[in-house]
Amino acid sequence: MQRYGRIITLACCLSLAACGNAPADQPKPIVPANSKAEVFTLQKQVIATAISLPAELSSFRQVDLYAKISSYVKSLKVDIGADVREGQLLVELEAPEISSQLAAAESRLHAQQAVYTASSGTYQRLLETSKVEGTISKNDLDIALSKKDADLAQLEAARAAQKEIQIMQGYLQIRAPFAGKITARNVNTGAFVGQGAQTPLLILQEQKKLRLSVFVPEAYSGYLKVGSELGFRVVSLPGETFKANISRMSGALDPKLRSERAELDVANAAGKLLPGMVAEVSLPLKSRNTSFTAPRTAVLTTSEGIFVVKSVHNTARRIPVVLGLEAGDQVEIFSDLLQLQDTLVTRPNEKMREGAAIN
Repeated sequence: MQRYGRIITLACCLSLAACGNAPADQPKPIVPANSKAEVFTLQKQVIATAISLPAELSSFRQVDLYAKISSYVKSLKVDIGADVREGQLLVELEAPEISSQLAAAESRLHAQQAVYTASSGTYQRLLETSKVEGTISKNDLDIALSKKDADLAQLEAARAAQKEIQIMQGYLQIRAPFAGKITARNVNTGAFVGQGAQTPLLILQEQKKLRLSVFVPEAYSGYLKVGSELGFRVVSLPGETFKANISRMSGALDPKLRSERAELDVANAAGKLLPGMVAEVSLPLKSRNTSFTAPRTAVLTTSEGIFVVKSVHNTARRIPVVLGLEAGDQVEIFSDLLQLQDTLVTRPNEKMREGAAIN
């Protein structure tokens, strides 16, 4: 029995020794600290910021020139890069059958003119003779009048046919509809061209003035209007900033992009900018009126919505808000439940639920 007692005593001593030699880095119980919620007083101010949007430059006017009738290219008066004026001859085509048709139409016109002249003279003579009673019957006079009217109708038809072929012959000369630059040439002298061609003979672009097209997201479209000045840059000219005014807005949102198209007319007399360039537009945004603003950290985003936490007698009250513009660390907040001088929590968290105590 004494031996068993000594064993138990030794075991107890070893156990106490093990407890006394516990590792020093063993975690210690964490004592919660009394944290205080930082708050601020709600104020109104005007926010001004800017965002960057991609845009594309295009020619102010562009036209693809085709041959209206089947013909051969007789001569090309211009080539790629040529500056042309309005009405300048660009391409001369050749279609011998058109000349033959025009000669035949002119012959028919002259023949019909002679027929009408004869019938008109006959009617006039009969009309003068009929003034003597009993010389010309009324029926003969009516027949002569009908013949004259029919010949006149045939004359007008011949004249219209001749004019139509003249117009067709005019299509053999392709002229510039406006002043611009030839940016593409797809044919050579002697090539056969005509209706149904998929490739244009020439492409003409007006480049003294360009269009800058930018799609403004729905959230920002209300901040712009016709006449607003915007700045933009292009990759090929680093360090240079260009400015232009909004000339027109579509007035509707694109159903796929959910954005509104705005176009700016860009003066390009020096020719620095080219159609097809990608630009980056700086879109200035400014609050229409003074509005409530708060630090970004004061906005609490949860699965239930977007809130700010208002302190009412040291009790949390969640206020649903709608966000507006952001500038720096400030953001616009909109809610009918907010008033000036309200006390809001600067850094709310999920634990600050409705009715929770705020130190």
